[in-house]
Amino acid sequence: MTAPALRPRLLGRSAVNLVVGVSVLYTVLPMLWLILAASKDRDALFGSDLFSAKGFSFLKNVGDLFSMDGGIYGRWYLNSLLYAVVGAAISSLVSIACGYAFDKYRFRHKEKLFGLVLAAVMVPQTVLALPLYLMASEAGLVNTFWAVFIPVLFNPFGVYLGRIFSQGYVPGEVLEAARIDGAGELTMYRKVALRMLAPGVVTIFLFQLTAIWNNFFLPMVMLSDQKLYPVSLGLYSWNSSASVSPEYYPVVIMGSLLAVIPLVLAFALLQRFWRSGLTAGAVK
Repeated sequence: MTAPALRPRLLGRSAVNLVVGVSVLYTVLPMLWLILAASKDRDALFGSDLFSAKGFSFLKNVGDLFSMDGGIYGRWYLNSLLYAVVGAAISSLVSIACGYAFDKYRFRHKEKLFGLVLAAVMVPQTVLALPLYLMASEAGLVNTFWAVFIPVLFNPFGVYLGRIFSQGYVPGEVLEAARIDGAGELTMYRKVALRMLAPGVVTIFLFQLTAIWNNFFLPMVMLSDQKLYPVSLGLYSWNSSASVSPEYYPVVIMGSLLAVIPLVLAFALLQRFWRSGLTAGAVK
């Protein structure tokens, strides 16, 4: 191939590499700053000495984090794990079951109901916070664990993904063979379909885990008891106090670093299922 013909291809590769490089820096640099800032004491943090060995205080910051305000950060962390892990697990099972029903069964107004699900996907969660608060107030659930936990169990986008995965992973012929063998609908779903839908369950779980873990507005509206706060809301309250009490700055940064760990571990451990699930959905 001649040099003039190679030049556009090389320019195209250079442009792609440049975009990828900028994207990587945009993603990595904030995380690098967080790691470096979390290892510094307050003086080094305010002095912008992040790249020097001066003011190294990683272990002290960890100790201060778990002792600040009576060690309430540990309570916030457990709350977030409970909200996110248990909530995402139940939500993924509910979503995959609803998506399977929309795909495999016929009932009146099925497509109209699924259209409502799609419409709900486009509604921002912040818009629903006030109606949810009013409903929780009527039920007497405001400022309780259930006021935050119950709304995260239902995910319209998860139902949509559940139907896509059911179409791609569960052949109708397999279900017909199970029916011929005498399997009931619940047994067929539990022993046949659900096993085929495992990548879909993991994919929906990861999406919902991330959404619940980063959820901020709903707990802020629903909760006033700090013992029920998730990590996101607790760190926000500390950060608001940092302008008056600067000793909160190092613990807020260290708490933010530790708050990232569960999401990183979840994606690292479940990446194989997540990638295969996304591929199947894309092909479908």
